[in-house]
Amino acid sequence: MLLTITYTGENTTDLGFLLFKNPSRPQVFELNYGRAYVFYPKISNECTTAALLLDINPIDLTRGKEGSSSSGIFEYVNDRPYVSSSFMSVAISKVFGTAMTGRADAYQVLSDSPLDLSATITMLPCRGEQNKLSSVFEPLGYDVSYESQGKYVNLTISGKIRLRDLLKHIYVLIPVFDRHKHYWVGSDEVEKLLRIGEDWLPNHPEKTYITGRYLSRRKSLVNLAFEQLSESETDTAPEPKTKTGQNLNEKRLETVVNILKNTGAKKILDLGCGEGRLLKQLLKNKQFTQITGMDVSHTALKRANERLKLEWASESLQERVTLIQGSLTYKDARIANYDAACVIEVIEHLDIPRLTAFERVLFEFAKPPIIILTTPNREYNANYEKLPQGEVRHSDHRFEWTRAEFCSWAEENAKKFGYTVEISDIGDAAENHGAPTQMGVFRICE
Repeated sequence: MLLTITYTGENTTDLGFLLFKNPSRPQVFELNYGRAYVFYPKISNECTTAALLLDINPIDLTRGKEGSSSSGIFEYVNDRPYVSSSFMSVAISKVFGTAMTGRADAYQVLSDSPLDLSATITMLPCRGEQNKLSSVFEPLGYDVSYESQGKYVNLTISGKIRLRDLLKHIYVLIPVFDRHKHYWVGSDEVEKLLRIGEDWLPNHPEKTYITGRYLSRRKSLVNLAFEQLSESETDTAPEPKTKTGQNLNEKRLETVVNILKNTGAKKILDLGCGEGRLLKQLLKNKQFTQITGMDVSHTALKRANERLKLEWASESLQERVTLIQGSLTYKDARIANYDAACVIEVIEHLDIPRLTAFERVLFEFAKPPIIILTTPNREYNANYEKLPQGEVRHSDHRFEWTRAEFCSWAEENAKKFGYTVEISDIGDAAENHGAPTQMGVFRICE
């Protein structure tokens, strides 16, 4: 089975840096049932192609691996060694795992940018569902073409997209079209699907088809997935992407983490941590030695625990992060003595009469030296075509402030509680309306 990724444009040999695979050196990776080979059949400044070739041993599939107590996972007559299947997804995760995270060190700007990319997946199982190829891939921004080979297709998708997004899409969608995963589908597959698809699956028109097929039509798992997707469905206006193709929430979290790094803070408090997206980013940086997430929702904390995989984490990681249940409007000794507190897209979920209590809890009782707070900019809502005039972006938002209203609130509380405040935008600004997110960084007066 073969997957090729082609980058066209200028200095396309930089694809090797994004994939963390040297174009001049073929590499071999051992898999449970065979080997994966990475090589570059085409290299030039204008066009570079990387190939991932899997050599699956059919004897291992039928007899089981040497030293294993279990028997094989397929009958002797099967197509598994020759078609793009769940084996390819596993290989993508193992071989291109770093590229899927978007980390690219000195080439980070390129990694964060949409590129002219195409991918060809050979022998993708597609039993009478060729019409689904377009309905699944085109909403993600791809042009789709394919050659039919009986029950299989050679599929090519192309578009201007970030490499990490391309890899994530392929990782999830290959098993959607292949009906026979080679491993047990359990609840951990729900977490994996929602984590890798968090930026695109909730608003995908084929999310029911994708979710059902990815989870092998297991009703209990599909129901669990849709329970967790339901929160995303309450967004009246899905968050826009930035000009670089970056998801707005990714940009927001990246901005917050960079500010925290520059302050030198080590003990971080995430108030209203939700499902732990910011916590996950903080854990990647060893500067942050103590990280606490607090939320009023037990369900959100459970999902945060699953997202961070705390039950299976090392002892040292478990010592760094703590999840606590609590309200943002009640004094709580557990949230004192932190270097910095983050309140990211939370304040707008509070009832207006409870703001005074929240202000005292945050600025007077917890009183961290650094506070980073973000909230939607109501003026930007005019740029959402499907959002009725006067409506808020999310059904649970109690209010949304204009830029002037947020500035007034921030400066008033900074003065009242002994802080300075610097206000800035996150996301691409629209003329006369500002950016989608506004941020206040509060620093305690010496």
